[in-house]
Amino acid sequence: MKKIEAFIRHESFEPIRTELLDKGFPSLSITEVKGSGRQKGVVETYRGSTLEVNVRPKLKIECVVSDDDVKTVVDSILTHAQTGEVGDGKIFILPVEDAVRIRTGESGEEVLQAHEESEMPE
Repeated sequence: MKKIEAFIRHESFEPIRTELLDKGFPSLSITEVKGSGRQKGVVETYRGSTLEVNVRPKLKIECVVSDDDVKTVVDSILTHAQTGEVGDGKIFILPVEDAVRIRTGESGEEVLQAHEESEMPE
C-alpha cells in the first residue's frame, strides 16, 4: 500500500476529484494548506498597502491505495494539475505498513475498497 500526498492549486481539485471518483477511488482527505517553494513570494496590494506574501494557498489531497493503483491516481492528478507553470505543486508517494477499518477491525488492502451500495448510509 502507498499513501499519495499531493499539494495542488485549488482550481485543480474538482476535476481531479471527479476523475478519481469515476475510476473507483472515492476516499480522499483534503486539507487547506499554505506553503512555499520555487514560486517564492508574490507582492499584493491590500487596502493601499503593499504586502509580500511568502506562502501560497494550496490544497493537500491524501489517499491510500494499493501499489498497483499508484500510477492511475498519480496520472489523474498530473492530468488536471499540471499547467507547466511554477507553483503547480508536488506529489509525494509514501509506503504504508497497514490499514485497519475501525468499524469491523479488518486490516490490509481490503479496507481500501469502496463501500458496497448496501453499506452506504442513507
